Amino acid sequence: MRTRLPPVVLLLVLAAACVRPQHRPGLRAVEQAAFWHRLEQLCGRAYEGAVVEGNASDSVFRRSRLVMHVRDCAPGEIRIPFHVGGDRSRTWVVTHTAEGLRLKHDHRHADGTPDSISWYGGDTRGQGMPERQAFPADTFTARLVPAAATNVWSLEIVPGESFTYGLTRESTGRRFRVRFDLARPVPPPAP
Repeated sequence: MRTRLPPVVLLLVLAAACVRPQHRPGLRAVEQAAFWHRLEQLCGRAYEGAVVEGNASDSVFRRSRLVMHVRDCAPGEIRIPFHVGGDRSRTWVVTHTAEGLRLKHDHRHADGTPDSISWYGGDTRGQGMPERQAFPADTFTARLVPAAATNVWSLEIVPGESFTYGLTRESTGRRFRVRFDLARPVPPPAP
């Protein structure tokens, strides 16, 4: 015997299916799939931000206009250029891996050639949370920049409120965080 769902229950089930993030290949954790979904919602938009935690070495960031642009969104990769004033050399690259998510920093010279210090970053080690993922430095990073071997980068998204990029260097207590205002998109900068 088949059981029919009342129309109200059926509508609620369908509505829940529409708003729940779908599981993505390579993302085993529901938390990471939810985070990826939040990141995808920002595709094509740009936001201005400000340093909310740092030290004296961050003076260039404090006195420059900071803009992130969630520019390129592919099924397994999202590229986010980070503009510091007129410096357009930085791009955060978030990708799927077999184990979860990866954050890399693609640094380029003005002519587009890769910087010698580029592609550093790391992979998630746990499920994280739908609003926050942490990326401890990987072996490549430790070899490329030994001082960064204890780095942990983080990305945090509070929908409609903020996107925060963070860096913690465990060995020295270094902290750096830039918060972007998701409530007020800005015109996307030139690539």
